[in-house]
Amino acid sequence: MTGSTTGRRAGLLACAATAVLLATGCAAGSGDDAPTAPGSTSAAASASASPTTSPTTSPTAAATPSPSGGTPAAVPESSPAVLVASEPVSLTVPATGTESELLHLGLREDGALEVPPEGPGAPASWYTGSPTPGERGPAVLLGHVNATGGGPGIFAELRQLAPGDTIEVTRENGSTAVFAVDRGEQYGKDDFPTLEVYGNTEGAELRLITCDGYDPATGEFDDNYVVFASLVR
Repeated sequence: MTGSTTGRRAGLLACAATAVLLATGCAAGSGDDAPTAPGSTSAAASASASPTTSPTTSPTAAATPSPSGGTPAAVPESSPAVLVASEPVSLTVPATGTESELLHLGLREDGALEVPPEGPGAPASWYTGSPTPGERGPAVLLGHVNATGGGPGIFAELRQLAPGDTIEVTRENGSTAVFAVDRGEQYGKDDFPTLEVYGNTEGAELRLITCDGYDPATGEFDDNYVVFASLVR
């Protein structure tokens, strides 16, 4: 199932232009359900603080783009090559052995970003308000670091990625968009750089987003971890 991404891209650009993203916190679970990989986290993207989830839940997060209607910025003639729109099917990260089908999740009725299931083996998700991976702009993928019960989540090893590592996204039209990691950054949720993560880009880019900064005293995650990658083929 494919369709036009004009609305998705416009909504994302409007979000970036106004720098309005809200998120819930990430809780690690109750009792002994601490993250299996300290320093990593569940899916989240935030630009301002908001109430955290209950200690009895696994880490989740949400983001609220502002209403759509923004106008895409002009693209220089020398901008990098991009792919035609095609919705993502699966994700492979050879360096960490990560393989996942990709759910397609959008916004809840309250405007919060839907997040993937939190049980063991839960897949990552593509945010349908962002470009499809390989299109111009930042495609956004979200995933948990730990599952309910304290097992590893699909993005448990996100911090192990180094510049040059590849991320492969299989798309519905049979093509594979291959991205190379540029860098990974940890951000406090109170200081999340909305424009840097969600703003316009000249080429096709990818963002893998999860939580970070697990605090055992509170059982919550205080930060986000974002992997930035660019299309290479």
